[in-house]
Amino acid sequence: MKAKQIEAVVALDASRRVEHFAKAVADREEAWGLYADGWAASATDTGETAFPLWPASEYAALCATGDWSTYVPRSIALVELTDALLPMLREQRSLAAVFQTPSGRGVTVTPDELLAMLAREIERF
Repeated sequence: MKAKQIEAVVALDASRRVEHFAKAVADREEAWGLYADGWAASATDTGETAFPLWPASEYAALCATGDWSTYVPRSIALVELTDALLPMLREQRSLAAVFQTPSGRGVTVTPDELLAMLAREIERF
């Protein structure tokens, strides 16, 4: 992926980044998280646990700083995301943090909201 493309997508407002995430994940059949002896986690302003997700390794790598400086991007197959990870997050009452950027938090959505977004995009293919 080219640097200008990465910069342009990161500069999108939050709702457009979420749209980009859903389209890219449905198209490529994978999402990305950060991993180092376990998955990276974040928290909302109210203290709820959120699982950060990105549409490509390059975006995840941009956020591997600070507390996550030892983390590396790791792929999550779409089927694993929809059939295992999101149901587990639902059970744990955690959220998904979609497309965090180095300068801001991702958009937090419930696992069911993210499943619905992905299902809509998958239907288009």
